[in-house]
Amino acid sequence: MDHHDDESRAASGDHHGKQDDEEAVARFEEMKKLMEAKIALRRSNLNPERPDSGFLRTLDSSIKRNTAVIKKLKQINEEQREVLMEDVRNVNLSKFVSEAVTAICDAKLRSSDIQAAVQICSLLHQRYKDFSPSLVQGLLKVYVPSKSVEDLDADKNSRAMKKRSTLKLLLELYFVGVIEDCSIFISVIKDLVSSEHLKDRDATQTNLTLLASFARQGRVFLGLPFSGHEIQEEFFRGLNITPEQRKIFRKSFHAYYDAVSELLQSEHAMEQENAKILNAKGELSDENASSYEKLRKSYDHLYRNVSSRNASEVLTILCFLFHRLAEALDMQPPVMPEDAHTTRVTSGEDASSPAAGKDSSVPEALWDDEDTRAFYESLPDLRAFVPGVLLGEAEGKANEQSVNTQEQPAESTLEADQGQQETNEIPGESGILNDSKNLDKGKEKEDKDNFKDAEKKGENEKEKLKGVEVTNLDALLQRLSGCVSRDLIDQLTVEFCYLNSKSSRKKLVRALFNVPRTSLELLPYYSRMVATLSTCMKDVSSMLLQMLEEEFNFLINKKDQMNIETKVRNIRFLGELCKFRVAPAGLVFSCLKACLDEFTHHNIDVACNLLETCGRFLYRSPETTVRMANMLEILMRLKNVKNLDPRHSTLVENAYYLCKPPERSARVSKIRPPLHQYIRKLLFSDLDKSSIERVLRQLRKLPWSECEDYLLKCFLKVHRGKYGQIHLIASLTAGLSRYHDEFAVAVVDEVLDEIRVGLELNDYGMQQRRIAHMRFLGELYNYEHVDSSVIFETLYLIVVFGHDTAERDVLDPPEDCFRIRMVITLLETCGHYFDRGSSRRKLDRFLLHFQRYILSKGSLPLDVEFDLQDLFADLRPNMIRYSSAEEVNAALVEHEANERHVSEKSHSERRERRSNYEKPPVRIPSNNAPSANGQRLVNGDDENGGLHEDVLDSDTGSGGSSTIDHDDEMDEEIHGDDGDTDEDYDDRDAPGSDEDNEFRIRQKVANVDLEEAASFEQELRAVMQARFWITSFFFNI
Repeated sequence: MDHHDDESRAASGDHHGKQDDEEAVARFEEMKKLMEAKIALRRSNLNPERPDSGFLRTLDSSIKRNTAVIKKLKQINEEQREVLMEDVRNVNLSKFVSEAVTAICDAKLRSSDIQAAVQICSLLHQRYKDFSPSLVQGLLKVYVPSKSVEDLDADKNSRAMKKRSTLKLLLELYFVGVIEDCSIFISVIKDLVSSEHLKDRDATQTNLTLLASFARQGRVFLGLPFSGHEIQEEFFRGLNITPEQRKIFRKSFHAYYDAVSELLQSEHAMEQENAKILNAKGELSDENASSYEKLRKSYDHLYRNVSSRNASEVLTILCFLFHRLAEALDMQPPVMPEDAHTTRVTSGEDASSPAAGKDSSVPEALWDDEDTRAFYESLPDLRAFVPGVLLGEAEGKANEQSVNTQEQPAESTLEADQGQQETNEIPGESGILNDSKNLDKGKEKEDKDNFKDAEKKGENEKEKLKGVEVTNLDALLQRLSGCVSRDLIDQLTVEFCYLNSKSSRKKLVRALFNVPRTSLELLPYYSRMVATLSTCMKDVSSMLLQMLEEEFNFLINKKDQMNIETKVRNIRFLGELCKFRVAPAGLVFSCLKACLDEFTHHNIDVACNLLETCGRFLYRSPETTVRMANMLEILMRLKNVKNLDPRHSTLVENAYYLCKPPERSARVSKIRPPLHQYIRKLLFSDLDKSSIERVLRQLRKLPWSECEDYLLKCFLKVHRGKYGQIHLIASLTAGLSRYHDEFAVAVVDEVLDEIRVGLELNDYGMQQRRIAHMRFLGELYNYEHVDSSVIFETLYLIVVFGHDTAERDVLDPPEDCFRIRMVITLLETCGHYFDRGSSRRKLDRFLLHFQRYILSKGSLPLDVEFDLQDLFADLRPNMIRYSSAEEVNAALVEHEANERHVSEKSHSERRERRSNYEKPPVRIPSNNAPSANGQRLVNGDDENGGLHEDVLDSDTGSGGSSTIDHDDEMDEEIHGDDGDTDEDYDDRDAPGSDEDNEFRIRQKVANVDLEEAASFEQELRAVMQARFWITSFFFNI
């Protein structure tokens, strides 16, 4: 039995090896055809046989036809390439070459449209001599800086995308011979690597993306080694690029690389220096604070379209783009010092650094957990939900319009005076003018009467509308007391904006101020409403703060022991507003100082309530740490000096230790055994391309019984090493799997678990680790440690996980595009292998689901959009990028119908093949068949044979076949298992094998339990129903 298993495995292995070889040969042939076509096109462009003027006169030269063709040139795409090329062949554009060049330069080209544009430009170049110089000049205008000082974000994004597509087009035109001089790229690159652009973070991000794209596509300009086949190397060697030009390109890129590296390191060092100063002194010098504030504002301006608002996150993105440039240049990026515990210096809303002046070196977060931070910092953007007119943002425009309207009457009076002078100069027409004036006076009286009536009607309508608004506002204010959650108060805030007016804001402030003194749980939500409205309505927060401050001064100066609940409500309201940064810290400290100056009776309760509300926040905020620490010391001194009752003493101690918990012992550095240190040195320091064999030998020599678990732990920490060396870890896994198979299986299991844990937590601090794990999984597939089913299950898990739960906004917020980056990373690593057979169909189906997921995210950041364009251009250049979910759903339905038709056809062929291979059943005579106890059976062949035939009929009948087809279909769609090929099926079910004959004989003599068969059918039906719901879930995403 084992011998047959070994033979079948060897046969299947040989078959898969042959199939891989055939796919590689097919890819090579396809690439060879493309390169031959490009070489032929280059020869035609370098030696064009342009037609004479006589031939051009035979073509259509009408303005109408030429105008239509020029309009089509503005919308070049791959779908209309043949039609457009036919139109260009049949039209004489000799007098409209400049218009054609302008149309091509203005065309919005996608990555998939570049080749179509190259074909059309080649055709025009071969026919018109002055086309190429004009085209080069027109395309280079894109890189001329605009004269406007402030461009809109949409204009900047479109301009960056235009630069990217133009650079790709220029490179392709040079490769095919339309552009013969490569010096134009020298000017473009010199402009991009100019040191002046480093001052602008927006320009730096765009230039890094363009330079990385140029380095990947134009490696021949830099003299970098080729990674393709020999035919590609021969083609690029034939380009007329001199060594001096290559030297200029390398020098420009290396100089820019060093400048960006120095910039990132200096800014990183400034962050660390500011963190040390904050921890030591509690505040920054004016020079350091102003310089860092400028840097933070520039970073926020650069990446304000991203959900994160921290400057350090934008620094991470610039580092990521810088690493991509280094990877394209085959260079090692500089290693930044580890700053896992470095405090990011922020001000205002982004303050989250630990308290300075503390002896403990352990950093403490500003908020206790993520939910609390989101409540106090993640406020809804009213401009995204409410028109700007309702928020009072159109007042400035209204003032400008009023000024313009004041100027217009003056101009009209001047015109009227000029008209009177002209009438006086013409006496013959005075009578006619007088008659016309009388008629005009009569009409003016009628117009005035009609206008008065209209004004009365308008006033009545306004009064009715005011009454309706007052009713709606009263209903809204009554709902305030029921807003006990973040979603409810945010919804009420948006609804109030539609009733916004000066009187409405006054009523709202009065209602918020008169919160019941026993309903202290409403204060955080009321404060959130005030903080949200204060972003657009500054008078709301100022009026409320003025009323609270006046009430506090009145109560503190009254000096009676009454209304303790009102005092507590007042001070807690101020504390909540302070945590939302609505109330200034100076106001809170003045209130606390007033209580400490007379530390008796109710003042003790008020001070303790203030510290319990916002004391911890002020103590951990870097700008108020020192002052808050001094206040806490004064509080404890007063507590020790004064003879307080036990209740007040307990209140003071609780408030003090809530703000400043007892100090803990410093963290002790971890001491690792020498063997563990050696393993970390091998994996994280010594490992590179040249030393991988030595590292593998050293790992094999280790005592595996002692260090296997630690090795597994280190292999999973791929994010601690260099991103470009993850494939080396996968190679080590492949090398070790030959000797320790269980270790390789454990690595794959742990990587899949880590990916799922990252989806469940969705922590920003884990993003680097999650990207590294996606790259590691793809490299494991490249080294044949996982099959395609694991890759597709992971891809669908990333797109779908958490979307059917109540925590969808936490697990995958609408503005978060990190899952798109995960999918791009995995497909860039191993997606190019899914280009044949069932894996190609599965990838096509997933890309449709992926497009629907992308559309659910709205507008994407520019770097994510560029990565998506590169991904689709590499994997599926001919796939359509849909612009709406309805188009994607229609494409999915069509794709599923085609797959269902193919699967039904393949299953029918398999059933026919199976029926041809099946042998007639061999019946055992009843008189020779002994029973289980040695006796002969009576009519045993009829019973056993009839029962077996019923089972076969139930399996191979029409109902059973449809169930099996549906099962295979669901299994292929959900789990993504590779479908069996015809050859595999022949190997498994080939007639005449001993194993198959034994199985059939056991099947004929076996006794089948009817109840068991019925239960099996019921379970099968339940499984099929569950898979049907899973499939419907995929269609409804």
